Amino acid sequence: MRGSHDLGGLEGLGPISPEAESCEPVFHADWEKRIFALTLAAGFLGQWNLDESRHARERQSPDDYLRHSYYENWWVGLKTLLLEKGLVSEEEFDSREPRFQASSLELSALQAEDIAGIILKGSSVEMQAEKAPGFRVGDQVKVRQDITTGHTRIPTYVRGRVGIIERHHGAHVFADRNALGRREAEHLYSIRFLSREIWREEPEENADFGVRVDLWEPHLEEVGGVARK
Repeated sequence: MRGSHDLGGLEGLGPISPEAESCEPVFHADWEKRIFALTLAAGFLGQWNLDESRHARERQSPDDYLRHSYYENWWVGLKTLLLEKGLVSEEEFDSREPRFQASSLELSALQAEDIAGIILKGSSVEMQAEKAPGFRVGDQVKVRQDITTGHTRIPTYVRGRVGIIERHHGAHVFADRNALGRREAEHLYSIRFLSREIWREEPEENADFGVRVDLWEPHLEEVGGVARK
């Protein structure tokens, strides 16, 4: 199922009028700074991961997701997680008065003096996988058409399309399961698709080009058979 956030290749959404990068501000309003800071600070409480955070934003109704601005969607996702994890109650949101009740959760608060170093450092999602990769560089693969109601990193415009593996990135946290709280490793590949394969249109002369998408092994199947083991 195509989520409201998965807009690649869609038409009819109106003109795009991007601001020039040279003059576009990082934040357009002070409240956006606050939502950004709150989301990062709450994330360091250790009660959810990055993919759960993305999935919380995606679980809005399509109408709400599309009418909200970027940081409004961040706020909706943050509120969803705070409620689901029991960190804040509906009563507290409605009254705007915290109750300061003792929590049984073990929380790790982000300290102000550590913020710059943590953000600049980042962290790796590479993992050791128990199984060997099922594909090799040069293999022709097809992206699965499987319909899912959960979080997935498969862009709809490459589902059912055939490409060539150009690179094996090793094993990394599989985002689709990580959004459900299951941290598991899967092999990750860079796949090159021809533009005519994606859009199913014959390009103008010399206009065919490659589109590269990183996809995990569960997203792929061997053309005409099962993946090698």
